[in-house]
Amino acid sequence: MYNKDDNKPYQILLVEDDIELAELICEFLQRYNFSVTTISNGLEAVEQIVILQPDLVILDIMLPGISGLEVCKRIRSEFNGYILMQTAMDDDIDEMLGLETGADDYVVKRANPHLLLSRINALLRRSSRQSLKHNETLDGIIQYGPLTINTQNRQVELNNVPVDLTTAEFELLILLANSIGRVVSRDDIVQEIRGFEYDGLDRSIDRRVSRLRKKLRLKTGEEIIKTIRGVGYQLCVYSEL
Repeated sequence: MYNKDDNKPYQILLVEDDIELAELICEFLQRYNFSVTTISNGLEAVEQIVILQPDLVILDIMLPGISGLEVCKRIRSEFNGYILMQTAMDDDIDEMLGLETGADDYVVKRANPHLLLSRINALLRRSSRQSLKHNETLDGIIQYGPLTINTQNRQVELNNVPVDLTTAEFELLILLANSIGRVVSRDDIVQEIRGFEYDGLDRSIDRRVSRLRKKLRLKTGEEIIKTIRGVGYQLCVYSEL
């Protein structure tokens, strides 16, 4: 898969200590024109992710040195690419831990390789789909009352105070901001962010919205992300709050 911006293959860093599995994943992704680098140690991964700045990191949770969750926490402030966690068990606890530390999505290890590919493509399509909307200026600034979003350096301020968001939270905010004035359904959010239809059971999006809502709560206690019961979510920002 090629990056439309420079017509070069997307760079993927695979952090996996199972050598046989790493080789299989690497060979599979290279067939789809990804450039893949593999690392087997958590401590080495921290250093190389910051240096290489790949487009996407596939990060195993259980690693020698330090865990994938610790890797995620350490590099998140210095890495703006996407992080896809691999977990040995299909367990909501693993998912929540991964997303809390800044991961963008997760997949169960040794899943169908085409499922892994679909998750990767869904993450990489986010950046290629981002285009100027009616509310975004040419310098990449989205301004709604007290909320300022800089899409170029991926920084957010609320009442001129910086808000620290994970990549996943930032992408969710952009989706809501580009839909200002209307409700965004869970199905639309799941389709846009994770690349497949909402099954009615997945609560990870609700948890992600909840974390973002808390970070964007105004000093008055008012929340600017509203839940429209039975429908979805809406970003409600007024000129004065």
